[in-house]
Amino acid sequence: MKFIFLGDVVGEPGRDTVRAAIPLLRERYQPDFFIVNGENAAGGNGITPKLAIELMRAGADVVTLGDHAWDQREVVPFFATEPRLIRPLNFPAGTPGAGSIIVGGNGMKLGVINMLGRTFMGPQVDNPFLLIDAEIEKLKQETSCILVDFHAEATSEKIAFGRALDGKATLVVGTHTHVQTADDQIFPGGTAYLTDAGFCGPHESVIGRDIGSVLQKYRTLLPNKFYIAREGLQADGVFVEADPASGRAIRIERIQEKVILA
Repeated sequence: MKFIFLGDVVGEPGRDTVRAAIPLLRERYQPDFFIVNGENAAGGNGITPKLAIELMRAGADVVTLGDHAWDQREVVPFFATEPRLIRPLNFPAGTPGAGSIIVGGNGMKLGVINMLGRTFMGPQVDNPFLLIDAEIEKLKQETSCILVDFHAEATSEKIAFGRALDGKATLVVGTHTHVQTADDQIFPGGTAYLTDAGFCGPHESVIGRDIGSVLQKYRTLLPNKFYIAREGLQADGVFVEADPASGRAIRIERIQEKVILA
């Protein structure tokens, strides 16, 4: 099995980047599945039903979220009709939507779980370390291949989570910080790991935002709007090849795909 995970999509430039990058990546890697984090698709804050559909039409088999899952109110009822859009599993019980899904294609199945970290993060969510094992076991009734998107701030929490899932998940990949790390590896138990996938969108920026507006904030400490940048489009993510029978990762490769819009 081969699959690609793409990091946080930032605004309209990020959506354009994903739309341009997926055909290039599909030709190069021949993946069975694409998973995309749509956390910042709506102007940097959450996602709408229209934008989720846009990402799926671009080729995303599953769209994951994070701490901005509820920023756009119109997305709340959409979860009931679109299971391929998932939010962090460890939101409180009764929250709309689901935190995992199994998708099928090319004769294979991939389980996808979305989790939210707690260190330096806003929402007071349930402990991901205590919830993840039961969810993995549930999905493994149908497939051995499990991808976990861990949306978290602290690198230590992400690494600890990856180590906790070694031998249980096929890939544990971090999102949220928008800066791709260079620690792609396969742990001894066969779990591929990357602390942060990076982001999809304008890299001539400060994590996707206009450089000038961010510098003004740091220099003056006055309230300021961080505009979405436009230049240097690049899709960050990770490619993984795995044994579909055991779920063990065979290969992991970071992706930094520069795109030029037609």
